[in-house]
Amino acid sequence: MNKKVKQTLDCIINRFKTGDIPEAVGFSMFPMADVPAGHWSKLNRTIMFLSGTHDARGFRQWQEIGRNVKKGSKAIHILVPSFRKFANKATGEDENVLIGFLSRPVFRVEDTEGEPLSYEQIDLPSLPLLERAKEWGISVKAIPGNYSYYGYYSSSRKEICLASPDEVNFFHELAHCAHERLVGKLTPGQNPIQEVVAELSAQALCCLVGMSTKKTIGDSYLYIARYAEKMDMSVYTACLQVLNETEKVLNLIMDRGKEDNLSGAEGMFMDEKKEAPRHGQEAQG
Repeated sequence: MNKKVKQTLDCIINRFKTGDIPEAVGFSMFPMADVPAGHWSKLNRTIMFLSGTHDARGFRQWQEIGRNVKKGSKAIHILVPSFRKFANKATGEDENVLIGFLSRPVFRVEDTEGEPLSYEQIDLPSLPLLERAKEWGISVKAIPGNYSYYGYYSSSRKEICLASPDEVNFFHELAHCAHERLVGKLTPGQNPIQEVVAELSAQALCCLVGMSTKKTIGDSYLYIARYAEKMDMSVYTACLQVLNETEKVLNLIMDRGKEDNLSGAEGMFMDEKKEAPRHGQEAQG
């Protein structure tokens, strides 16, 4: 086996020990913007996320868009298939046959400088309650998006990534952060209960800061409806089931509650463990 290929695979296997793989695989399945990595395999996108970036390209690919790799930057390695032409004895024609994989170096966007990227032009406004995220050590940044999703919260990297400037999307991810602080750990993936708590909290926060509109209410209703259907509930019933949990999330965000007030929180999630694992949330979104 190629030495660098083995090193790349060993790195992935080692990350299983640290528990990073479920989150990375979740993010690798997100619809991506029109960047080269959007056409990569899920394995290579997982490698990219484990390397702490949402955009990685080859040395020349960065040069083609007016960016240069910073001096001293180290490449990350993705796996690309290697084909060789062999004559098909039956047809007499040459065919491409997969003979293995090779390692190819790419560089993270964080390790480049130069011309601005289109997705860097997303202008995140002065978001209400941004200070709460900062207080909890959560960074908030813009990422490329293709309108199939609007953001996600990464627990392991302590960051909220937004592909939309709309406050309701930030509130949704901030609610995931608060929920995690209350229960200790969220279930990876799009857990229906967690998503309903986050979206109901987001809409309540819109009202509390005076930003609620008919559009955000309608979008939130449809979002919750999708998860309520998975739980075989009406939207009303689903919201009632998480009302206590949502109140705690809101109190924590609005600084009216204490993080050690966990009464009832763990019990609810014990009941929801039988459930299968706008946004991502481990991917919590």
